[in-house]
Amino acid sequence: MKKGQLSREGFLAEAARHVTACYNLNGQKKERLLEQFEQYIFGYSRLSVLIDDRDISDIRVVGYDNIRIKKKGRRMAAQAAFASPREYRQFIDYIATRNQVNISNLNAIQRFTDNESHPNFILRFTLSMPLVNTYSEPYLCIRKVPKTFPRMCELIEQGMLDRKTAELLICRFGQGSTLICGGNSSGKTTLLNALKETLPDDVAVLVTQQADELTTMSHPDMMFLHSLPGTGEQKISYDLEQISIAGLTMDVDFFIIGEVKGAEALYLLNAAYTGQICAATIHAPSADRAPDKLVDYAMYESRYSRDELMKMMDCFQTLVFMEHYRVKEIFECGGWNEERRSLSYRKIFEREISLETGGA
Repeated sequence: MKKGQLSREGFLAEAARHVTACYNLNGQKKERLLEQFEQYIFGYSRLSVLIDDRDISDIRVVGYDNIRIKKKGRRMAAQAAFASPREYRQFIDYIATRNQVNISNLNAIQRFTDNESHPNFILRFTLSMPLVNTYSEPYLCIRKVPKTFPRMCELIEQGMLDRKTAELLICRFGQGSTLICGGNSSGKTTLLNALKETLPDDVAVLVTQQADELTTMSHPDMMFLHSLPGTGEQKISYDLEQISIAGLTMDVDFFIIGEVKGAEALYLLNAAYTGQICAATIHAPSADRAPDKLVDYAMYESRYSRDELMKMMDCFQTLVFMEHYRVKEIFECGGWNEERRSLSYRKIFEREISLETGGA
């Protein structure tokens, strides 16, 4: 089948003939066995039904019989489990082999991505083995990243923002640098994905990211680079800082970092400060903490003082704060206030309580 000499349908038909010849099963049990076999070979075994569910964004296997999910933003138990620790460990070995990942003692913590096996999702795996776990079973976390993402018009329909606010953001996004902040699963990446699709076709865009969460469905001139961690025997590595430096040597009009987490913040600031339009997301508990967080990251590799870096932050003209998959606040940067030695911001949008309640 891998050589193309046998189709998937033909392979499964041979499996069905084998089951009929070797197992005394009624029609329903035979159908269920073949379904499980197909999931094991082409999907992810007992997790396949969870991966197929569009409402589930995250899967956490804490133990062979303890699988947790995040569904529509809420964490809960999954209606699925492995039959035994042995079956679960066999599954871990299988997905490691399938994704060409080494899980030896030198690689007890692994992060890897499957872009191909599912038609609707990119699967981001984080796997830690018993060598580094307190308990004797592996931990497996799967983040499901949709291959298609909602456009601005769909985000309006979903209640993330209203039409007037969307028009305001689209206008400001194309004219000046934008920083989108918020907590986990607040909608930062979803909003950035939709906003970048509003850029004109004659704008050359470069996107650097740790994982392949930002993609494009229509823009003809977008390049995407992702980091490559080096673990264990894997000596080759490229972090966001390195690929951001490389990206800035390319001929681009718009520079995007998927999520700022470290020293790449300095190169984002330098790019924005020299006039290049930039955009990024960053974890922050509130809008006023986001500039401080970005500057903290920039100071990892910088010889600039904190005040100098904060002055550079005034190139980010728009600051968006996300909460519960909603645009909560939008601020306009008023520049550096020398007397107070701080950035000044003016709030140009705040979500009304009635709108938020209605959207929820």
